[in-house]
Amino acid sequence: MNPLGEFINQGIAMKNKVLSITIEILNNILKYELSGVIRYSHYALMIVGRDRLTLKKFFEEQATESLMHAQQAGDILTGLGGHPSVEISIIEETNQHAAIELLRESAEHEKTAVSLYKGLLEAVEGESILVEEFAREMIKSEEIHSMELSKMLKDYS
Repeated sequence: MNPLGEFINQGIAMKNKVLSITIEILNNILKYELSGVIRYSHYALMIVGRDRLTLKKFFEEQATESLMHAQQAGDILTGLGGHPSVEISIIEETNQHAAIELLRESAEHEKTAVSLYKGLLEAVEGESILVEEFAREMIKSEEIHSMELSKMLKDYS
């Protein structure tokens, strides 16, 4: 690190405290998104009933997107000099596999993802346009998922 107490790499300058917090949040996002890969893959395998084919495809797409989000977070994390975790967030197995339950659990998962990305945005605001824009794009993506899940759940009420 330079004597000014900033991290400068690839054109990104951050104060050490902000850098440390950013790396921690990105690692939490990475772990959470990787848990989403497992969660949604599990849901795709477990879904049964009249909407199985549609929801199986939906959950598989969510798993793929979670992996992509994890990789994006990991790329930024390592670009900032951090070390990506090999852990995942805890996944609670409820053993409730009815479509409505899986959709409700998915909605909760997306809600938590939004809050993680909002925390990232708050931490880096004014420090890095690259990380700010990444956080904003992920918030947008997760809010779209939340909206879609809300619409899907209306069919079950």
